[in-house]
Amino acid sequence: MSANPPAATPPVNAAFAEQAAKVGIRTGRVLGLLVAAFVLVAVICVSLAVGARNIPVSDVVSVFFSSANQIDSETIWSLRLPRTLLGVMAGIAFALSGALMQALTRNPLADPGILGINAGAAFAMVVAIGLVGITHPLSLIWFAFAGTGLAAISVYLAAMGGRAGATPLRLTLAGVAIGSILRGLTSTLIFLDPNTFDHMLNWEVGSLAIAGYDNLIVTAPFVVIGIVLALVSAPVLNVVALGDDQARSLGAGIGRARMMVVIAVMLLTGAATAAAGPLGFIGLMVPYAARWIGGTDQRWIFAYTLLLAPIVLLSADILGRLSMRPAEIQVGIVTAFVGAPVLIWLVRSRKVSAL
Repeated sequence: MSANPPAATPPVNAAFAEQAAKVGIRTGRVLGLLVAAFVLVAVICVSLAVGARNIPVSDVVSVFFSSANQIDSETIWSLRLPRTLLGVMAGIAFALSGALMQALTRNPLADPGILGINAGAAFAMVVAIGLVGITHPLSLIWFAFAGTGLAAISVYLAAMGGRAGATPLRLTLAGVAIGSILRGLTSTLIFLDPNTFDHMLNWEVGSLAIAGYDNLIVTAPFVVIGIVLALVSAPVLNVVALGDDQARSLGAGIGRARMMVVIAVMLLTGAATAAAGPLGFIGLMVPYAARWIGGTDQRWIFAYTLLLAPIVLLSADILGRLSMRPAEIQVGIVTAFVGAPVLIWLVRSRKVSAL
């Protein structure tokens, strides 16, 4: 009699190996998040410690947990803490906006700065201050939201002409063009009336030094709402990445997802621009790094973005503080100096196509 054939062990072993690989990847991603969280805490401590006058980290800790030098305490509580908190909030807002835009449009170059969204918010705020006379942060932020919406609509309408429609490259070119126009108009209004806009010169470049608790209190709730909308939309965006037809066949609510993303981007970009100015390239660099580390799953991309964004922005701010002490370079200049080569590298290293 012939021997019975052996059990089908290869498929079982293959399935076990595949499951083990998935567990390993998930474990690696979780460890990566823990490392990023540790680095973020370290960067926050450095942000509180360095400046025109350095404060030892031990003294920084003592400010929060015990009695400390009055000068150190005043410096941290009045200047460096709100500046650091603004760096965390603005970094998350700009980077998460970029991640949302890249996921929705499947455009690897989508970024609130490159697509002119920041410029729209900045222009609307300058118009509100110079022509309407509004100066209260709670009122200005609504103009920022309106500016982001109008800029996004303008870019999309400019890019959708022709047979090809709003391709990633056309969106990028339209965003750069419209953003340049809006930035030029903003600069013109500011320099035509320097007395009115004197306090906004640093803001126009992008700065964390203008932070105050009032601005944080006004803008933080909108950023929190935007973060929640982004996290809720992450699973649907994973399905949208498969294409509209397949997403509809799987029962995904594409229209609702797009509306949530648009609202989230408006809230995040408008609030962050109102508080810190039109910072560029954060929304391009950070999501790309998050995608490189966490893969294509939007849930992991957003999780890494929440941690990596403040690390990048605070590190740029620290570099700006240390490079020309006791003076400093505004963080918007530092991010542009780093981000522009990253943009060139992205364009040269990969075809600008759908994600």
